[in-house]
Amino acid sequence: MNKPIRVGLASAKILRLIIVGIVLVSAGRSGNADAQTLTNLHSFVGSPHDGSLPQAGLVQGRDGNFYGTTGGGGTSTNCSGGCGTVYKISSSGSLTNLYSFGSSPSDGENPAAGLVQGSDGNFYGTTYDGGTSNVGTVFRISPNGSYTNLYSFGSSPHDGSLPQAGLVQGGDGNFYGTTQSGGMNGNLGTMFRISASGNYTNLYSFGGSPGNGEVVYARLVLGNDGNFYGTTYEGGTNDAGTVFRISPSGNHTNLHLFGVSPSDGENPTAELVQGGDGNFYGTTYFGGTNNVGTVFRISPGGSYTNLHSFVALGGANPFAGLVQGSDGNFYGTTYFGGTNGDGNVFRISPSGSFATLWQFSGNDGRNPQGALVQGSDGNFYSTTYLGGTNNEGAVFKLTVPPNPPPYPINQITGVGLSGTSIIFNIPSIAYETYQLQFSSSLNPTNWVDVPNVSITNSIGGLLTVTNFGGAVQPQGFYRFDITP
Repeated sequence: MNKPIRVGLASAKILRLIIVGIVLVSAGRSGNADAQTLTNLHSFVGSPHDGSLPQAGLVQGRDGNFYGTTGGGGTSTNCSGGCGTVYKISSSGSLTNLYSFGSSPSDGENPAAGLVQGSDGNFYGTTYDGGTSNVGTVFRISPNGSYTNLYSFGSSPHDGSLPQAGLVQGGDGNFYGTTQSGGMNGNLGTMFRISASGNYTNLYSFGGSPGNGEVVYARLVLGNDGNFYGTTYEGGTNDAGTVFRISPSGNHTNLHLFGVSPSDGENPTAELVQGGDGNFYGTTYFGGTNNVGTVFRISPGGSYTNLHSFVALGGANPFAGLVQGSDGNFYGTTYFGGTNGDGNVFRISPSGSFATLWQFSGNDGRNPQGALVQGSDGNFYSTTYLGGTNNEGAVFKLTVPPNPPPYPINQITGVGLSGTSIIFNIPSIAYETYQLQFSSSLNPTNWVDVPNVSITNSIGGLLTVTNFGGAVQPQGFYRFDITP
């Protein structure tokens, strides 16, 4: 997107000089666009003092910390290897265990899903096991670790059971989720609604008609039309899974049945993400031309496009979904594949242009199951199920240099006068800082920052600088220094 940068001038005579200065800076900008850096923030140790085997990604809380769950570890001895934990970790890697599951016979155990922060500031989640019927629970936990069990599944003959996915908060303030099993149609899964106080309603049972999806691993996503969108791992006419839309009241529509062609995706395990273009993007664990998974795009009305078929060396079997980065591209992980066979991190554009960003290799983590989240600092954060120094999983941070538009990469695309200001159009990049500088000559060591004219932008924001030198500016050269 072209963003106007406005620079105040007393005379248009220095227009040519400013253009020369800025073009030189843009053309001479250094840096390797592929210089990703992965930092292992924490290697899990396991019971009794730490969690282990995190299956889910992270959520950034309003306090800036990241919150997550582990499927094993913790202080409880009710489960072999521990019953799992809830933890908090800072962007620098300081980790605090907030809660260990399995503290009582009716407590939840072994969470497979991540958390969502509700509008009340608390976090909400599910456990795969535990509860009064030992088929899972819904819980609430505060940022300081105050824990409440809200609901135990299996309380009625047709109740859901074994929730693999987390929750999403609807526009009505209630939370919506799915279960992998249970329901009215032979344990093929359900969709439910639960309030912040634990008032529970079963809204839909999967597998109730020919071609209907069944067995839900993925969390629902709330679309901008007020409906929920999701995937099923199995079911559909080809038993390869489905994409569906479902209303807050439980009105269900199949949008796509996987496996319709030899190259189509199959068996999605991950949630969808709605892109800025209104379409939904997701992954499948199997299928594609090499049967090791795909990336796809689907419209709210069901128009489906296969964007990428994975190849083992380029990553295989994506278990997690995607996140749209501030540059407009989507970022994700694969569970297997890459040169080390331990999975990778990749980037893909909305049109399907694909790049591998990182290949896991054991000590930095391996086999990621959780989706990435882009932190407020622009870095991507997530977990790996295995690996780290103890092979109990890890939390990592991936720093990716801003990915500019394919053209013209921070070069001036338009210049115009507006009163005493000149407006420059420059395709700008999220998290980059644009600092106006002045020099009386083109000596490379003679540039100085113009005070109070520095902008760190975000995609979609306007960049505006006005009247930087008062009524009469010094004659000379001006440029924008762009970092990082």
